[in-house]
Amino acid sequence: MRIFLAGASGVIGRRMVPLLIEQGHQVTGLVRDPGDAAAVRRAGGDAVSADIRDADAVRSAVLNARPDVLFHQVTDLSESDISGNSELRREGTPHLMDAAVAAGVARVIAQSHSWAYEPGKAPATEETPFDTEALPPRSANVAAIMALEEAVRAAPEWVVLRYGRLYGPGTWYARGARMARLAQAGELPATGDVFSFVHVDDAAAAAVEALSWPTGAVNICDDEPAPGTAWVPEFCRSVGVPEPASSSPERQGWARGASNLHARLDLAWTPQFPSWRSGFHTL
Repeated sequence: MRIFLAGASGVIGRRMVPLLIEQGHQVTGLVRDPGDAAAVRRAGGDAVSADIRDADAVRSAVLNARPDVLFHQVTDLSESDISGNSELRREGTPHLMDAAVAAGVARVIAQSHSWAYEPGKAPATEETPFDTEALPPRSANVAAIMALEEAVRAAPEWVVLRYGRLYGPGTWYARGARMARLAQAGELPATGDVFSFVHVDDAAAAAVEALSWPTGAVNICDDEPAPGTAWVPEFCRSVGVPEPASSSPERQGWARGASNLHARLDLAWTPQFPSWRSGFHTL
């Protein structure tokens, strides 16, 4: 198939390019920085440079590629402010979708995340409503996710991948990366907040598998949603920083983790790292 991969130089996208090429697909990767195009070409794909906030540039790139499938893996995870990612989703996703519709793209597969669900006790499923009552600053993130997923539904076929927290090389959760530095500074508390994780290699593999999945949303996370009181000390040990001096069992209602049973049982997705416990040991 002809595939257009927006975010081809990102932490997931750059892993996807060789996987797609190995399967015989023709890949055009969209990168924001022209300097990143060479890596896409070395992996066997074509590359085009554009900012997804530039509607005309995005439309031209997609129309020229004539893709059967469009992947939306664009992120802007700065070291200091995650609000940039929400802004990018709000501004850029409509441009990608308008271009996809104009080009007659049959299927869109987009990155979302699994911690925008409403408060509750059990891990959230794909049927759990979004947290429309969230307070700032969380409300902006939830609104951006809702807008992204609504836009993606304009495609004839679509899959939304609701990722757990990404860990592994190139992510915030890696040796020497943002969360390790926060832990080193004593600024990563171990609380009762429950999160689901997914290794970045498993996230990329799931995106490629989604080429054959039915339309719908899918939680892509490992088998073990965990409170910070469990995962924070293990993460600290894995990245070689001191464990938190204290912890609290208190949990915010929305920090409930997510269930991967739909991906596991209905779609036969099998992560390489079924638990963050084994995955953290590779950091």
